[in-house]
Amino acid sequence: MRRITVGERRAWLGVRHALAPGHGAPNVTDAARAVVALHGTDPASTVLAALARAPGSTPDDMAAALYDDRTLIRVIAFRRTVFAVPLDFAPACFTGAADTVARSERTTFRKLLIDTGITDDPEPWIQQAEAAALEVVLANDEVTSADLAAADPILATRLHLAPGTKYETWQGVASRLLNLLSAQGHVVRARPKGGWTSTQFRWVAVERWAPSLAERVDPVEATSRIARAWLHAYGPASPDDLHWWTGWTKTRMREALASVDTVDIDLDGKPGLMLADDVEPAPTPDPWVALLPALDPSAMAWKHRDFCLGPHREPLYDVNGNAGPTVWADGRVVGGWAQRDPGEVVVRLLDDVGVEQMTRIEKRAAELTTMLGDVRLKARARGWTPVERELRA
Repeated sequence: MRRITVGERRAWLGVRHALAPGHGAPNVTDAARAVVALHGTDPASTVLAALARAPGSTPDDMAAALYDDRTLIRVIAFRRTVFAVPLDFAPACFTGAADTVARSERTTFRKLLIDTGITDDPEPWIQQAEAAALEVVLANDEVTSADLAAADPILATRLHLAPGTKYETWQGVASRLLNLLSAQGHVVRARPKGGWTSTQFRWVAVERWAPSLAERVDPVEATSRIARAWLHAYGPASPDDLHWWTGWTKTRMREALASVDTVDIDLDGKPGLMLADDVEPAPTPDPWVALLPALDPSAMAWKHRDFCLGPHREPLYDVNGNAGPTVWADGRVVGGWAQRDPGEVVVRLLDDVGVEQMTRIEKRAAELTTMLGDVRLKARARGWTPVERELRA
C-alpha cells in the first residue's frame, strides 16, 4: 500500500487548488473548478476565493462569469450551503446533492407551517404556494422575494418564529420558497441588488437563465461525478472527509465511491483513498503564500484537517467550525488576517515562516488592501474568529 506523507498532501494542495506559482487558474471559472465549488453563502468570500486562484482577475471578471457569460452559477447543495460551481457541474449538483437539501427544506417548511398555526395540512399549502411562486417567476425576467410577496396573498404569508424568546422574529414565506425552489432546480440566483458583496439577490427561472440547467443527470452518474471531482481536488483523503463535505448519508457515499475507480493508501498512518489514475507523486511547487478568505474551500473541505491546519483551529475558526480568513505558506495554515475598519488588511502569524515568506505575505496583504479599496468585509454566515477580533481591536 502506497504511503502519502503530509508533505506530499501539502504539495498536492498547492498545485490542485491553483495556489502555487505556475499552477494558477486561467480564469475565475477554472478557479472554481480547481476546488470543485466555491463557498457562496458570503458573496465576498466567493469572489476573493476565486481571485486568489486566478492571477490578474478582478471582481468584474467574477461578475461577468456569474451574470453575463454565466459560466458560473450559484446552487444550494452540499450541507444546505450555497456554492458557486461551473455551469456544466450544476446539473450533477441538482440531482446528486441538492435533492437531499430539497427534501430537508420541505420537511422543515411543513413543520413550521404547523407550529406557527398557518395550516394543519401543510403539503397542499406548499404545493399551492410553489405553483403561485413559479407562475410569478416565469412571468417575469427576474424577481425578488418582495415581488413574490406582492403578487399573491399566499406568498405574503409571514411565519412567527420563536415567539416569546430572544430569537423571536417574523419571516416571509417567499424567501423560504425561493430557497426550496432553488434546491429543486427551478430557480437560480441572478445579479444582486448592489455590489459584489451584496446578499440581496434577484431570482430567475433556470430555463431562462441557462437552458442546459433544465436537463437532469441520472442520480448514480451525478454522485459518481461529484465523488470523482472531489477526490481529484482533495485527494488523497479519508472517506470521512468526502462524507462530511457532501453531507451525503454513508450509504450514498459508499455507492458513489463504488462507481469510482480508487485505490487504498496510507495517509501517514491512517487509511485513505485516491483515484486509481492519479497515483503519480505530487510535483514539488515553488514556495508560495496565499491570503484566503473566510469559508475558503481549502480551509473547509476536509473533516480531518490537521495535515494543513495543524494546531491553529481555535484561533482561526468560529465557534461553529467556520473558517475565518487564513494565511497559507506551502500548503499549511500559518496565521490569519483581517481587514480593519479604515480598510487596511493586516495579518497575524502563528508560525515562523522565515524572512522570504514573510515578505511575500506582506506583499499579498498590501495587494489585497488595494484591491478591496472602499469595500469593507463583514462576518457573514459565520462569527468573527479570535484572530480577527484581535486584529480589528
